[in-house]
Amino acid sequence: MDNKSYRRGSFQSSTSDEDMVEVAGGTLDFSMVDDVPPLDREMADGFSSYNGGGMNGSSKIMDFLEEPLPGVGTYEDFNTIDWVREKSRDRDRHREITSKSKESTWALINSVSDAFSGWLLMLLIGLLAGAIAGLIDISAHWMTDLKEGVCLKGFWYNHEHCCWTSKETTFQDRDKCPEWRTWAQLLTGNQGGALAYILNYFMYILWALLFSLLAVLLVRGFAPYACGSGIPEIKTILSGFIIRGYLGKWTLLIKTMTLVLAVSSGLSLGKEGPLVHVACCCGNILCHLFTKYRKNEAKRREVLSAAAAAGVSVAFGAPIGGVLFSLEEVSYYFPLKTLWRSFFAALVAAFTLRSINPFGNSRLVLFYVEFHTPWHLLELVPFILLGIFGGLWGAFFIRSNIAWCRRRKTTKLGKYPVTEVIVVTAITAILAFPNEYTRMSTSELISELFNDCGLLDSSQLCEYISDFNSTKGDDLPDRAAGPGVHRAMWLLSLALIFKVFITIFTFGMKVPSGLFIPSMAVGAIAGRLLGVGMEQLAYYHHDWGIFHNWCSQGADCITPGLYAMVGAAACLGGVTRMTVSLVVIMFELTGGLEYIVPLMAAAMTSKWVADAIGREGIYDAHIRLNGYPFLEAKEEFSHKTLAMDVMRPRRSDPALTVLTQDSMTVEDVEAIVNETTYSGYPVVVSRESQRLVGFVLRRDLIISIESARKKQDGIVSSSVIYFTDHSPPLPPSSPSTLKLRSILDLSPFTVTDQTPMEIVVDIFRKLGLRQCLVTHNGKLLGIVTKKDVLKHIAQMANQDPDSILFN
Repeated sequence: MDNKSYRRGSFQSSTSDEDMVEVAGGTLDFSMVDDVPPLDREMADGFSSYNGGGMNGSSKIMDFLEEPLPGVGTYEDFNTIDWVREKSRDRDRHREITSKSKESTWALINSVSDAFSGWLLMLLIGLLAGAIAGLIDISAHWMTDLKEGVCLKGFWYNHEHCCWTSKETTFQDRDKCPEWRTWAQLLTGNQGGALAYILNYFMYILWALLFSLLAVLLVRGFAPYACGSGIPEIKTILSGFIIRGYLGKWTLLIKTMTLVLAVSSGLSLGKEGPLVHVACCCGNILCHLFTKYRKNEAKRREVLSAAAAAGVSVAFGAPIGGVLFSLEEVSYYFPLKTLWRSFFAALVAAFTLRSINPFGNSRLVLFYVEFHTPWHLLELVPFILLGIFGGLWGAFFIRSNIAWCRRRKTTKLGKYPVTEVIVVTAITAILAFPNEYTRMSTSELISELFNDCGLLDSSQLCEYISDFNSTKGDDLPDRAAGPGVHRAMWLLSLALIFKVFITIFTFGMKVPSGLFIPSMAVGAIAGRLLGVGMEQLAYYHHDWGIFHNWCSQGADCITPGLYAMVGAAACLGGVTRMTVSLVVIMFELTGGLEYIVPLMAAAMTSKWVADAIGREGIYDAHIRLNGYPFLEAKEEFSHKTLAMDVMRPRRSDPALTVLTQDSMTVEDVEAIVNETTYSGYPVVVSRESQRLVGFVLRRDLIISIESARKKQDGIVSSSVIYFTDHSPPLPPSSPSTLKLRSILDLSPFTVTDQTPMEIVVDIFRKLGLRQCLVTHNGKLLGIVTKKDVLKHIAQMANQDPDSILFN
């Protein structure tokens, strides 16, 4: 730290994340000036200056901090919370409320309302998340269609709604009606011809550029944290890290607006991932209504886990999948109580979205589909092939995207986010418009690919050569592909190449961008291509041995839409490494349990293949790229190192900085705080004995001394600080003493110097510790912090320990 003095009166306390909103204009900077600090980060600059001037007064002895001070027990920005302390404080609060509930009726009502507040909060989160998701769906659908034309009877109608009530619409051309005009028709009156095509092309690119420019300018100007998907940061926050402003009101407002703009611009991104961030913003903001959650960081993270489940619930219309996604992918601490509340929040959110009915078809997502044809055991072979493709695509995408994002961070490219967004949007729009499968929104593309062709379908994908004599009931037999299907296959092949590469450059730009939908689109295209290929193979070679028993001539045995669905699951699994939650989300999307086995086979194969190439999913890779202090619970630590190998101070370092329990003055403590950048100090009986008493946080120490100088008479630089229960009798002429026992953690976690690091890492993961003290024969020897653990893990994995942290 450049300035190690610290100034009285500089501290402004905050017991909540309400001030998150105020820092939304800042940028994340995890750079560490000093490599030695034993805790996660030195104090932020605003709290790093403090000058203790003496105040002469009476020598009145006072037991300071009988009442808790504002700010004591709270955390700095970019610090890790102490899970053990937060849970302990919540248990104390609960015990106090329970004991008081027997004293009066009012106290009993207070106890009941405290118990019910969690469920009320879940209800509010579900309602708000569902309402915002409905608003985003309706707005994005309208603005996507705005690129192609406008409705004359009301500009607020999208293309589909505009033609619903038209009396001149034919079934064959149900997307064409006089009320809907393309921009060429509106400006020149011509519907066809080269001029009309060029004009529509130009307007498409113009609207795309306008939407993306607005999105990036809003993000850059008002809420830099609103960019990206948000899931890597949500995972880090749920593990106990604090990023103020990330879940604030400005971030929610700007993310909601810019998500609509980004999706409507036609960029290769989705809204499903960012909806998790939006729901978590709702959860964090609503936490301020309840003291229990506002003042306890661990309790708040339980709420955010449930909010993440509600986000996936409204993204895919999959409440159970949302709960499992929160459990499997994002949550760090997920007790049984949180499981029930997550389920309730996801249920309310899905019900709210269903009530809004954004797509007008009583479905929660655009690509809901139902299949009725059973699958055959032999089809597991192409399903597993799709799983292999999904794993290869996932590993390729992660490596390419991380390489591009690293280049963005380390070169001049990162200094021009607006230019990058405009260039990528222009390239996307220019290449997307000529191909009808890339011109349409990605959700509509997935819906088209999932669709099982019926007699009334007018899509090119359903232009088969029909023989109606062999039609039995609702099921159509496998038929020969017509010219429309052949053309669609070529267009889809080009769309696949386009989506594979453009998504690499799109994900990670400074606009809200989800990865679920582009990944599913890549898999759905590959699956549909394979499905149509299998269908034609079965039609022309039904006498082959593999088809002989189950696919006779005139039978409906291959469903290309099912292959598209399995491919989508495989690619999404390859990128995110989800398994259980992915399968449940996909079968909730299709409304059929019959296809769980194909989905499971594809999801597991894609995970195995992707894991064989690289262990990290896309979110874990971005966490490591950004240097967030996240301890991955899924990875094993298998090295034979000891706590003494990792602890500070090392043999060549100066001795460990400690405070003594009853022999240091205010001036001595202020000098230590001035000269060091550590975030906390062990307290010992004496420097000679090194017997441990407890641990005190630097932040709490500064606030307490500042407050004592202002409020307690007689506190001067020569006043002795006591961390003991009782201070010894002093001569009448001596200055007042300052008792700070109440800010001392009397039960810090300790391990011996011979404890294996695999046990230490396990303790940090499972208890969520910030630091752990190391002893030898009962004497304090050193300290191991979360930062030290992360550095050691990186070192053991042959990575640069300094480049991985707080980058």
